[in-house]
Amino acid sequence: MSGEAAELLSAAQAHLSARRLSAAEELYSRLIDRGPAAGTGRDLATALNNRGQIKYFRVEFAAAMEDYTAAIQCQPGFEVPYYNRGLVLYRLGCFDEAMKDFRKVLELNPQFEDAALSLKQAILDKEEKQKRGY
Repeated sequence: MSGEAAELLSAAQAHLSARRLSAAEELYSRLIDRGPAAGTGRDLATALNNRGQIKYFRVEFAAAMEDYTAAIQCQPGFEVPYYNRGLVLYRLGCFDEAMKDFRKVLELNPQFEDAALSLKQAILDKEEKQKRGY
């Protein structure tokens, strides 16, 4: 990663940590727009994932899922965007798709406790939905 790209990623992450979402989103977008010049696949995937988080916080679920999916395509071994996309799918009531993402997280990182808990909850909620005939 170039020095400028590293600075953009670091500054964006600082803004995100401080909940300055607009500033963070703008910096992540600048980094993403660089494409492969943004640095490693993991750096680009991190920027996409984190920009997706900002959209998730704004309840822009479709846009968040686009960024999570792009992060997955960029770095298929990065478990975090699978987890985040699974959370959106869960919130939308798409339990089968959410469970698929949570299982992928656990395949990549069996120690990811939140994914294990989310998978269990999605299974329970799917069963409850089926009992109610939805």
